[in-house]
Amino acid sequence: MMWSMKFYSFEIVIEKEPEDEGYLSYCPTLPGCFSDGLSIEEARRNIREAIHQHLSVLIEQGEEIPQSDSIVHVEELSVGFPS
Repeated sequence: MMWSMKFYSFEIVIEKEPEDEGYLSYCPTLPGCFSDGLSIEEARRNIREAIHQHLSVLIEQGEEIPQSDSIVHVEELSVGFPS
């Protein structure tokens, strides 16, 4: 049996936990879909798994997979400047 795969793109946000070690990650397009991790990489892996589980529930319930109209890329950029 041949399986077809459909790919979805989601924006994620990873923020430093203010009062705890580690990072919070969430997907604004999927309300209630969030995770965390001790590092940015772990938070990214964990939110990927959380999104996969979230989509599985939506598909089981026959609901549409929400997609954002625009993809935004946000990252931190360090710039050196003479002092």
